[in-house]
Amino acid sequence: MAVFGLVSAVAGFVKVRYLQDKAIIDNMVFRCHYRITSAILFACCIIVTANNLIGDPISCINDGAVPIHVINTYCWITYTFTLPGQHGRTMGTEVAHSGLGNDNQERTYHSYYQWVPFMLFFQGLLFYVPHWIWKNWEEGRMRMITEGMRGVSTASPAERKVRHERLAQYLYDSANTHNTYSFGYFICEALNFVNVVGNIFFVDKFLGGAFLTYGSEVLKFSNMNQENRSDPMIEIFPRVTKCTFHKYGSSGSIQKHDALCVLALNILNEKIYIFLWFWFIALAVASGLAIVYSAAIVMMPTTREAVLKRRFRKADPADVCNLIRRVQIGDFLMIHLLGQNLNVTSYGEMLHTFINMLDEGRPISGDTPSAPSTLEMAPMYPAIEKYGKETET
Repeated sequence: MAVFGLVSAVAGFVKVRYLQDKAIIDNMVFRCHYRITSAILFACCIIVTANNLIGDPISCINDGAVPIHVINTYCWITYTFTLPGQHGRTMGTEVAHSGLGNDNQERTYHSYYQWVPFMLFFQGLLFYVPHWIWKNWEEGRMRMITEGMRGVSTASPAERKVRHERLAQYLYDSANTHNTYSFGYFICEALNFVNVVGNIFFVDKFLGGAFLTYGSEVLKFSNMNQENRSDPMIEIFPRVTKCTFHKYGSSGSIQKHDALCVLALNILNEKIYIFLWFWFIALAVASGLAIVYSAAIVMMPTTREAVLKRRFRKADPADVCNLIRRVQIGDFLMIHLLGQNLNVTSYGEMLHTFINMLDEGRPISGDTPSAPSTLEMAPMYPAIEKYGKETET
């Protein structure tokens, strides 16, 4: 029950930290990296370290010449091995267990099982790093300029109008100064893709070159006849292995003792890594498509128009077209993120005000104003002080 308590704590962390009224500063694919993937990896790390689920992670038997606790400890901290030529043979008649047999054959050594919890934890940190970089680059700007406007608004029409005008004025005063902001976002989005692809090869190296084709081999195995198939999960994560222990005899000669070791931990490892294979592949595809989408946003104004029209439905298409051609890519990203933080009505009113400011023909300053602070916004939002110390996640 203790392990389920720890996993529930991870789930509670995700729920409490990420389902509150936080400013949205990225897209869904970006959030899949640092919210879902990191939580999955941390939860898996907790599961594989919970001995009460499977008992001892390794249990060895030998001829009795070496105490059991000694052989268990030795085989755990060094390595065990299997014989790849013995996989797929009939158990009970040809071999005692899959991958075991005469030692005078090629061997596959297994020592990864000691490092699985550390690897999972490290990977969880890696998937959080791009978000951490972007969060520090962004510096809470979106949170500050949308304070009091996110979620359901209970403000009066007059107060809501003042808020929209203030936000539109900020966009107008800071026009053509957000390219660095967007550069940081696109860099971190590319880091997400590099990170997930790098993790696939990282795990492949960790598992001795068996991870790249692991999922496809499992799918192939499931479609084969029962009599003619060899489980690839047992080949990569063997449940029974061999271990050799050497010690001095009474006469000073070196004695060799073989042991059979049951790796109960691999029952969990094989399930975890088959899930991670499919998840990483899906996440890599989604991240690649997100980069293609971002590239289209950057290079094609018509794509930006389509995105803005989908959110700003009540606008005149000519106004949207004019707006897109008068702002730079950094300003568009700011406007796009505002659309994710404001409700449709507030977003439409704010953009109408901003377009009217542009249509008045006043020159755009190009100077970089600071985002409105919570102290500056306090007279406008009476309840703003209680959010002043909110930290971005």
